[in-house]
Order: sequence, then structure tokens, then C-alpha cells
Amino acid sequence: MEHYLILSTILFFIGLFGIVLNRRNILIVLMSIELMLLAINLNFVIFSNSIDDIIGQVFALLVLTVAAAESAIGLAILVIYYRLRGNILIEQSHLMRG
Repeated sequence: MEHYLILSTILFFIGLFGIVLNRRNILIVLMSIELMLLAINLNFVIFSNSIDDIIGQVFALLVLTVAAAESAIGLAILVIYYRLRGNILIEQSHLMRG
């Protein structure tokens, strides 16, 4: 169990460092958020398995569903933004207002 928790922690911090270190490209930020959600799901499955309860696994499936919807909507917004502005830099995202 400890090995899986270490793996989950490493995945979470890779996602966190992806957000902190690369704030220019919004695609990398979205992928880092997905990596963090997958690390959390791994924790749900590990602890669900250790206490012999299926609720953690069901909750992990629900989180995966929400993460897939978030990715689809986020990428659709990015495609429209790229068509309008020609780039996807976060520094110029304040132009989306209004």
C-alpha cells in the first residue's frame, strides 16, 4: 500500500509543479489538473481497497466522469479562443471578458 501512496503523491506533485512552473500555456495547465485528479483517484481506490468498501471506487468513477467533462469543455473553449485570438497564452486571457 505504501508504494501506491508514494506513486500517488509523486503524480500529484508533478501536476502541482506543472501548474506552478508553467503558467504560460493553458494546455499544460489543464493536463496538470488532470494528472492531479488521477492521483486523487488513485488514493480513493487504494483506501477503498484497504478497508474493503466500494464507495471509494464509485467516487473515483464519478470524479473521472467530471474530469472528462471538464477536459472536453475546456478544450472546446480553447479551440474557440484560438480561432478568435490566434494564440492560447494565459497572459492574454483577460481579453475574454466582455
